[in-house]
Amino acid sequence: MARSDPITAPEALHPSLWFASQLARSTTRCIDTGYAALSAQLPGGGWPTGSLVELLLQQSGIGEMRLLHPALAELKRPIVLLQPPQVPQALGLSALGVQPAQLIWVRNTGRTADGQWAAEQALRSGCCGAVLLWDRHVRGESLRRLHLAAQSSDTLFCMMRPIQEAQDASPAPLRLAVRGAVGGVRIEFIKRRGPQRDEPLFLPLTPSTLLRHASVDRPAPAPAPARGILPAVVG
Repeated sequence: MARSDPITAPEALHPSLWFASQLARSTTRCIDTGYAALSAQLPGGGWPTGSLVELLLQQSGIGEMRLLHPALAELKRPIVLLQPPQVPQALGLSALGVQPAQLIWVRNTGRTADGQWAAEQALRSGCCGAVLLWDRHVRGESLRRLHLAAQSSDTLFCMMRPIQEAQDASPAPLRLAVRGAVGGVRIEFIKRRGPQRDEPLFLPLTPSTLLRHASVDRPAPAPAPARGILPAVVG
């Protein structure tokens, strides 16, 4: 019987190839999520940098900051919050391990294009550790432009969008739907470089006492206007 040739590993042919039955190897640096169960389900074992990551939320403020805070706490460079649904609170962020001095808060001007413009400038500056953008209305061409801007940096770029957008196409290589659950959140893997996972992943998120009382204990930092974001980041 003739001996069959060994199967060549797909990543040996090109780093963007992988078997459908396995998670892809990340071609960029990844940041540990801080949750072992979640990291084990992501290519590269963490949040990918230099690409668009979509968190599709059942509702804003459902726990996205608690989900991201272990990764954010590891960053030393500025963290840009663009159009968050609630006023960032210094004490609550400190309780999560995120230093308020790192934060640049850009308020919602009412113009969707302003937040997207600010995100693109922050990403292309290459000075940010993370850029977080909350946006309810974004077109496909805008998503592609933002993904390209993210690829020009090693920044963690997460875009928070309504969960209803999960049915629409997106260039983001990683798309997670986040729904509320008792004691935490349920994460559905809408898109990842790897096998399809039909069963949601439950992730416990327990707020601290400091976080629950943060809104009344400490005033928020002053916001920055969207069109002034780039000088604030690079200066």
